[in-house]
Amino acid sequence: MAAKHVPPHGNSLHCSLLLHILPPPLCPFLSASIRLDQGSGGIIRYVFLIVVRACAGLSVLFNRFLNKGRMVFSFKYWNDCTDKLDMEAMWMVPDVSTEWLDAGETREQNVHLSRDPDGQAYLTQTEMRAVAEIIVRRHFASEIHPDMLCAIAELESDRQLFASRYNKKTKGTTLGIMQILPKTAEWLSNELGYRYYEVAGEPNLVYRPFVNVYFGAAYLKWLSNFEQKGRNEEFLVRAYRGGTKKAIHKSTLTYWRCYLAVRETFASGKFPNDGFLMSDASSPTILSPISSSPSPPPSYASEAPSVKVAGDSYVIWDSIISSEDMEYMQNHPEVAKEWGKSREKRGQVQFSKDADNKSYLSCVELRAVAEIILFKHFSSKRVKAAILCAIAEVSSKRFLYGVPKRPGLMGINHALALWLHNELGYKAYKVVSDDDLCNPFAFLYFGAAYMAWLSEYEGRERTPQFIVQAYFVGPQNVNAQETVALWVKFQEALSKYDGMKR
Repeated sequence: MAAKHVPPHGNSLHCSLLLHILPPPLCPFLSASIRLDQGSGGIIRYVFLIVVRACAGLSVLFNRFLNKGRMVFSFKYWNDCTDKLDMEAMWMVPDVSTEWLDAGETREQNVHLSRDPDGQAYLTQTEMRAVAEIIVRRHFASEIHPDMLCAIAELESDRQLFASRYNKKTKGTTLGIMQILPKTAEWLSNELGYRYYEVAGEPNLVYRPFVNVYFGAAYLKWLSNFEQKGRNEEFLVRAYRGGTKKAIHKSTLTYWRCYLAVRETFASGKFPNDGFLMSDASSPTILSPISSSPSPPPSYASEAPSVKVAGDSYVIWDSIISSEDMEYMQNHPEVAKEWGKSREKRGQVQFSKDADNKSYLSCVELRAVAEIILFKHFSSKRVKAAILCAIAEVSSKRFLYGVPKRPGLMGINHALALWLHNELGYKAYKVVSDDDLCNPFAFLYFGAAYMAWLSEYEGRERTPQFIVQAYFVGPQNVNAQETVALWVKFQEALSKYDGMKR
């Protein structure tokens, strides 16, 4: 395997890092050697290196003493610390796949983690950016900028997976790429509902790159509205480093300046809207259309007849979705957990049934389908899976075949799906007959495509309220007075899915 890029390491970097991480009793030894080195020749430099190595060794022993009783473990491969869905997401990022293939990695084998000259596992800048962008796209669309996560990771850990720092004041040890306290991760999970990755009772899970960046982003999101006040980028960064009480203290000013310098090294450039919020987080962010259409769409969804099927015949997931989509579902952490509890077997996973024997999707299944669709086909657009789920909830109550006058999960009839397919170029799923729309993946795909077109109806940028109302009654029939009930129902459903694991 070809060697990956190794970040530069020098004595100056080691000095700063050692002063940063050494326990206070050891710092004077290193500081003294630095003062001697400033006015001496090679012999002192030799002594200096000995002192550095001695201090580093003592630091390791000191930290082992502080962390005694913790499980000692390591990751050799990305696959050791990343679930299958996240690994597939990484492979689908062009820059990552190019970097991995150039390094001799293959999809069929485990992907090696990069290591620095000291043998410490770290993420390359390409890998770090990919993880940040995937986490933001899935969970913090239009709320957190990936550059912020990348810059903080650079300062906090130099992108090292097993970086740790003990705080003598708080008596806690921060872990991983974003230097997260395990108890902070548990608080974000238990109190604020960030449960996409479970960490309760297992602090070592915080070392995993996706888990660590996820909770780092969640903490920044919380800081953005600290004490119910909208906070700017500087407050977020300085509070992340020193706590909310030190956000305006001189002790975090240097960190802020370093952050600004590091941030400039990332390609995406300046942060919009003062660097943190990319749009108003209180409003759903809707997809932009791929293109405008030369012809108008057919009649809107509410006029469509129900999907015609011979009874509720499809009861097995595997019979109506592709093997690729099924693989995504089985690799989704929450779906795997839910299907495991119900003892579903591969190749025989059944849809849930209500008292009338009608097939429906669970909330977990619906959200998983939405996340997969957005990841596979709308990765360049910023939209939350919760938006699609809320539309489906109002439109069909999650019934696979929909409700009267609203076919399928998203209320998209065959004619409208065919128009989206032929006129706008949404061709990831075929549209030959009504039976093709029994596929929940196809329904959410065309539902997202229709929202994309509505978002710039008649060449104008439309509000979320217009898009949602137009989705249900057609863009020419939107009336704020008559359709306000639909908007209220949508908001209620949205809060339900926003409250799920994020």
